[in-house]
Amino acid sequence: MKYTVILHRTEEGISVSVPGLPGCWSEGDTDAEAIENIQDAIQEYLAAVKEMSRGQEFREVDIAA
Repeated sequence: MKYTVILHRTEEGISVSVPGLPGCWSEGDTDAEAIENIQDAIQEYLAAVKEMSRGQEFREVDIAA
């Protein structure tokens, strides 16, 4: 699965957000560290959503690009 991430550069380092996953943020001192950290954050975010959604009814929909 691929997610678009946005890198926010500051004097303190790089923070990274995922527009498709509201509230999913991470940070790092370098691009590589920030990307590695956001990958972990995405996995944790998706695991939390899965846990919170347990027992719910799901459907998948196709969206034309």
